Amino acid sequence: MDSSKNNSGRIVRPSSRINEKPKAVDLFCGCGGLTVGLKKAGFHVLGAVDVDPLSIKTYKANHKDVEVWDIDIRKLKTAEVLKKLGIKKGELDLLAGCPPCQGFSTMRTLNGAIDIEDPRNDLLFEFLRFAKALRPKAVMMENVPGLAVDERFSFFLKKMKQLGYHGNHQILDAANYGVPQRRRRLIYLAGYRARVPFAPQARRRKTVRDAIGGLPRAGKSGDPVHDIPEYRTPKIKELIRLIPKDGGSRTDLPEAFQLECHKRCDGFKDVYGRMSWDAESPTITSGCFNPSKGRFLHPEEDRAITMREAALLQGFPPRYKFPTTGNKSAIAMMIGNALPPEFIKRHAISVLCFLFALQKNKRLLIKDNNKFLMEERNGQ
Repeated sequence: MDSSKNNSGRIVRPSSRINEKPKAVDLFCGCGGLTVGLKKAGFHVLGAVDVDPLSIKTYKANHKDVEVWDIDIRKLKTAEVLKKLGIKKGELDLLAGCPPCQGFSTMRTLNGAIDIEDPRNDLLFEFLRFAKALRPKAVMMENVPGLAVDERFSFFLKKMKQLGYHGNHQILDAANYGVPQRRRRLIYLAGYRARVPFAPQARRRKTVRDAIGGLPRAGKSGDPVHDIPEYRTPKIKELIRLIPKDGGSRTDLPEAFQLECHKRCDGFKDVYGRMSWDAESPTITSGCFNPSKGRFLHPEEDRAITMREAALLQGFPPRYKFPTTGNKSAIAMMIGNALPPEFIKRHAISVLCFLFALQKNKRLLIKDNNKFLMEERNGQ
C-alpha cells in the first residue's frame, strides 16, 4: 500500500485522504439494500457477509466488486476479514449492518404481549464482536423498533460505549427520508470517540405514483421480475375487481362479498386493500405479493403488486437483478427484509460528512503539530 510521511514523521495512508472513497463493510447483507445505499452515498463497500443462499446469489449478481462471505457470521473470523480486505484494525471507515430482526418484531411477540426467545436475537452481539475487532471510525446499525426495548440492546449500547463509541439511536419513518413507503425503523449511529448526526428529513415525501406510476403493464413488460404471474381463484379475482380503485378497502365491499373470516375480525383492515397513488405505500413485507397479508393491491389494476414494484417501493434501482427461477415468496422475503437504499443513503451521507470533518480536524492537528515542531527547532 502506498503511503507518505508528513514533516512530523507520521505515516499518512491513502485511506485517510479526503479524496479517496471511504471504506465500508456490510454485515448481514441480505440481497444488498444496505450496500446500494452505501454506494450511492459514496462509500466503497469492501466486504459483505450473509448465510442465505438466495440472498447471496442476488447480492453477487449486483455487486461483483465486493468480497462476499457465504457463511454463518458466527463462524467467520474477524482476522480473516481484515487479512482478506487488506486493512488493519482502525482503518475501516464504516461498519454497517442489520442483524436478523424477526425475533424482535412485535408481530412475532403478539404486539409485545409476550416475550419470545429467538436465537437470531443473539446475532446482535456478532455485530459487537466485529466492531471490537475492526474498530471502524463509525458504525451504523438498522433494525425493527422492537429492538429499542430489548435488554440485549441495552447491553449492546453499554458495550459499544466501553469500546469508545459515542452513539445515538432513534426510531424513524423511512417515508421522511425519500422512501415511498411508511416504514418505522430503529437506526443506531455512532462514531469512535465522537457522535455522528442523523440525516435531515427530505423536503417532500415520495408517493406510490413516483415509484411505480411509469411502469409498463405487468405480464408482458419484458422484465421477468415484473412479469411473474399470479394465480387466484375466480372468487378472489372477483373480490379484488370490486375493491374501489386508488385506496379502496375490503370494508367498501357489499356484505355479500365480505369473506366470513373478515366478518368475524374487526382488525387488519388493510387486508385486501389497494394502495393510493398519491400517498406512501404501507410497509413492504415478505407477504407483499399476497393481498390477504395487507394493503398490497395495485392502485388500479386488479392484482397484487409485482416483485419489481415491491423492489421499487423499497427504493432498489429499476434494473436491480432478482432471480426469477425460484418461487415468488422467496423473492418477496428478500425484498421485504431489505433495508431501503434511499433511507440508508441519506444517513450514510451524514456519516460521510462526519468522517470528512474528522479527517479535517486531524489534518489541522497535524498542521498545528508541525508548526509547533518548526517553532521548537527555530528556537533552539
